[in-house]
Amino acid sequence: MKRFLTLPLLACVSACAVGPHDLDAHASLPPLAPAPVIAPASGPAQTVSATVAPEWWHAFGNAQLDALVAEALAHNNDVAVAEASLRQAQEQARATRGTLLFPQGGLNYNVQRTRVSNALSPAVANQNQQLYTLHTAQVSVSYDVDAFGGNRAQVRSAVARAEVERHQLDAARMTVAANLVTALIERASLAEQVAAAQTAVQVNRDILSALQQRQRLGAVGASDVATQQAALATAEGALPPLVRAEAAQRTVIATLIGRPAGSALPPLPELSQLNLPTELPAIVPSELVHRRPDVLAAAAQLQGAGADVGAAIAARLPSIQLSANAGGSAQDFGDMFKSGNPFWALLGGITQPLFHANALRHQQKAAEAALEGAKAQYRAAVLQAFGNVADSLTGLATDAQALDAAQRASNAAGQALTFARRQLALGDVGTLQLLNATATDAQARAQLIQAKAARMTDTVALFQAAGGPVTGS
Repeated sequence: MKRFLTLPLLACVSACAVGPHDLDAHASLPPLAPAPVIAPASGPAQTVSATVAPEWWHAFGNAQLDALVAEALAHNNDVAVAEASLRQAQEQARATRGTLLFPQGGLNYNVQRTRVSNALSPAVANQNQQLYTLHTAQVSVSYDVDAFGGNRAQVRSAVARAEVERHQLDAARMTVAANLVTALIERASLAEQVAAAQTAVQVNRDILSALQQRQRLGAVGASDVATQQAALATAEGALPPLVRAEAAQRTVIATLIGRPAGSALPPLPELSQLNLPTELPAIVPSELVHRRPDVLAAAAQLQGAGADVGAAIAARLPSIQLSANAGGSAQDFGDMFKSGNPFWALLGGITQPLFHANALRHQQKAAEAALEGAKAQYRAAVLQAFGNVADSLTGLATDAQALDAAQRASNAAGQALTFARRQLALGDVGTLQLLNATATDAQARAQLIQAKAARMTDTVALFQAAGGPVTGS
């Protein structure tokens, strides 16, 4: 009767799992703000849409950009590292589950050739036989009864680590896509600034030529020509840093798509070929925390820390081990399982830690401290997520204002330069006024290009801040 009561009692004990019950990090969510509408006078308006597109970079409407992002997601080394880390964590979780939750069995066979002294009693029945062979085969099974859920807690911790790696892979893909699109926008912006700087150099050369012609006619002095030569040199000096910066962005692009620096790149889009996305992702606080990969990774880390506390508590409680083995042993291989040769054994034991110099208690307290740290990390990830969104929205709003101002400045500077060059042809303008007009026009052109690029890069930042799926995730 006692034997039949053992299994139900063991099942009841096994159902009891120890561990922390409060895994709520108590992260505060900001209030739901009204959806912003960004409508500058000098560019397309941007409004909030309901969802985040999985392949959000398609909103820029450029096939070259789409192809480059696909190549980066397939060949980027950071993504490859994250994929390998995920596979490693998943296999380790499977190994932990198989080791701790299921019985372990093994099959063993060994053969022993022995010669003993005739002064000793041999292990075989024939006392005159000093040289003999002994064949032994056995199967053994062992099982640790998870009475207090310690094994299950270790499995949950391993699964949580795999979940962390999965979300980190999503974050790596999102980061690579965002960094590449940003680099493409920056390169296109720099290419246009190089073209604008080359135009400024040509304008200054034309003005210098006109002044030298007037000098030959005696209309202007050598000082006016020298001043314009200095202005031309200044314009030419502004060109090399832009060329160097554009080349640096090409290196960044090559690295992101997994190609060595200096190698040939696929066709890169120009700034005029990129459309500013007009639909922005909707930001709902309660959804954002379930969409951002870094927040989801922090949540998985929190679950794993809670499981580690449960495992540390269970390590201080009794553990039950069951094992069995059966086999046969004989001098001849074929006689191992004949009558009288088979053997078997059943073993059961229970272990209660008594004295470990408080090591187990300190391990539990260390796990509890790690849990509190994981809660703080989750709260920090949530705050960081909403901070990124707020910064991106503020950036888009101010970018629209800067674009309006830059467009007006560029229009006015272009008109002023046109008037100044006409007056120069008529001999009715001073050198200082002409220099101011050319410098202002060059600066206004550069600011307009930078303002257009800024709206695009901050749009990329908002897509990244909103999280969401990426191809292959």
